[in-house]
Amino acid sequence: MENNSERLAMRACRNSILINVFLSSFKLFAGIFGNSIAMISDAVHSITDLFSTAIAMIGIKLANKKPDKDHQYGHEKIECIATLLLAILILTVGLGIGWYGLQTILNGDYNTLTTPAIIALIAAAVSLVVKESLFWYMRNVAKKVNSTALMADAWHSRVDGLSSIGSFVGILGARLGFPIFDPLAALIICLFIVKTAYNIGNDAIGKMTDKACDDVVIEKIKAIISQNENINHIDSIKTRMVGNGKYIEVEVSIDGNNSLFQADKIAHSVQAAIESNISRVKHCSVHVNPTREFEGRKDDLDGNYTR
Repeated sequence: MENNSERLAMRACRNSILINVFLSSFKLFAGIFGNSIAMISDAVHSITDLFSTAIAMIGIKLANKKPDKDHQYGHEKIECIATLLLAILILTVGLGIGWYGLQTILNGDYNTLTTPAIIALIAAAVSLVVKESLFWYMRNVAKKVNSTALMADAWHSRVDGLSSIGSFVGILGARLGFPIFDPLAALIICLFIVKTAYNIGNDAIGKMTDKACDDVVIEKIKAIISQNENINHIDSIKTRMVGNGKYIEVEVSIDGNNSLFQADKIAHSVQAAIESNISRVKHCSVHVNPTREFEGRKDDLDGNYTR
């Protein structure tokens, strides 16, 4: 299953690279010969998609390596590192585009700006359609294989599409006699890019620092455990996200008169139920306590924390 997911992800990445090579070349040509700062900025953003997809491919490939002597828990966090690198790359490009647009605006001599040619306007329209289509394609594959790096790359494509909207409006405004619209569009594009970089980076950092699963997953785990009639109390549930997988640690209390064999059997049944009903569980451990050791203990459980 993992090999199949990796093949799907790699194929999506190769398709993305081919599309971006064509699109970035066309946009750069249109920006240079069409005299559009916004389109050149948009083309540079598209070129970063090539690097981001390459980083995503490396991250996915390394993350799917089997555990070894030095990495006994696997390599899933490598994908998070790749995702964080993507966020830094996207942020750097966005700030560069914004700085160039701001300098042009602050220069104030808009009459010296050349009116963009029609080819720049056409390139912006083509880019919008292609990038939005690529976003949905990459997003669907990312959800299917549950890859954070591929999802980050998909959103990079969406931002590039939004950039093209800004380019289109800026170029159109410049052609209608408002030359400031072109560098202003570049500045607006910068804001979109920075916001996306923040969202992608924040998600990657959360998974690298063992962020807990959301409340929906916690409640589902509680419901699964509660269905086992041998469980008297849920003592603790701790979860963490590592790459695209979930690690779950559970403590439950049962009748202290059960034999060791019976306790082990109950623990394994809880573990099997969780792994069967929760997606992408990389590891699940269940610790069993005798009920009498927890008399007088507060009987509720607050999410992910051990009491």
